[in-house]
Amino acid sequence: MILSVMVINNFGRPRLLKFFTEVSEPDQQRIVRKLYSEVSGKSEAACSFLDASTWFAPGVRVVYRQYATLYFAVAIDGNENELGVLDLIQMLVESLDSYFKNVCELDLIFKIDQVHWLVDEIFVGGMMAETSTQQIIEALQAQSGLVREESDFTAASLQALHDSGLHGAASSAARGAASRVEAAAAQTMAQAASPRALLSSLSSKLGM
Repeated sequence: MILSVMVINNFGRPRLLKFFTEVSEPDQQRIVRKLYSEVSGKSEAACSFLDASTWFAPGVRVVYRQYATLYFAVAIDGNENELGVLDLIQMLVESLDSYFKNVCELDLIFKIDQVHWLVDEIFVGGMMAETSTQQIIEALQAQSGLVREESDFTAASLQALHDSGLHGAASSAARGAASRVEAAAAQTMAQAASPRALLSSLSSKLGM
């Protein structure tokens, strides 16, 4: 069984942690620190298999490969074959590279959701579910299309609500402006009528 898929950079910072058994967060951090201490001091020609019985769980081995600034590591139990897991890591990296078009560490930082989608296409419950890079990429593209459609629909709905709010505000402003114009006109007419009324009153008093 595959127990974990981990990707750390050459400073020991985790870029992907996927555990298929229950492991507490403090234990995950401890495992990452120990993994980094084990792999960072090895040369590229060194063996890619680690005995993790003392720092992961009894009987656990870790298979890893380094690609540029990243270490890809898979923790397995005694039922898995190390050479097969090396091929699995290669397939995982090729799938990431194919999907992200020349994958780099920044993709694992800023597009981590899509990275998890890809890993979930390959591994299900600690078992390998898919080995075809083409099938994996097609599944991810379909999922990305659904996410884009949902995002576009949400954006259109928000824009419609925004436009509706602006229309309502404009109508209210127009009604307020009309009321102010009518009030000003009435006041002007009242002011214009007052001198005529005063003149008529004076004329009657003077007998004119």
